[in-house]
Amino acid sequence: MCPHARTGSVSGPLLIVYCGLPGVGKSTVSAYTADQLSAVRLRSDEVRYDLFDEPEYTAEEMRRTYDELLDRARQRLAAGEDVVVDGTFKEADKREQAAAIAAETDATVYFVRVTCPPDTVRERLEARTDDASDADLSVYQKHREQFEAIDREHVVIDNGGSLPTTRSRVDRKLLGTIRE
Repeated sequence: MCPHARTGSVSGPLLIVYCGLPGVGKSTVSAYTADQLSAVRLRSDEVRYDLFDEPEYTAEEMRRTYDELLDRARQRLAAGEDVVVDGTFKEADKREQAAAIAAETDATVYFVRVTCPPDTVRERLEARTDDASDADLSVYQKHREQFEAIDREHVVIDNGGSLPTTRSRVDRKLLGTIRE
């Protein structure tokens, strides 16, 4: 962790959990956040490919992927590092698992839901190449139906505009809070 990355009153490591539907831009926004905080960034899409050569996206694969993702986060947090995790986190129990890991490692946790208009998602998914995510429009629609409400305090970042606009929103709504 870079000691100058944050100057606020938050003590101990940070765990920032990015969640949202495929194609909304979680990876873009989480990469920016990790860079600004000099934090470790862990993506469920990359962990999935570490575990499975040809993922089939079964319930068991999803469970193992998120267990491994959060175990890696736990290890880094225990070492005192700030961590940004990036995944759909469509199930409330996975978000609760992340919160429990934060409590266990004395980390401060922030949940961030990234959103954008469906038409923008469609355009992004159709244009997507060379990315660890295999999600297409059918996966987006399935996850949209299955996404469980976030019943805890969280930040919402609308990523439907330009990259500078989105970064400004992250700076104001998330990073500004951390740095206060």
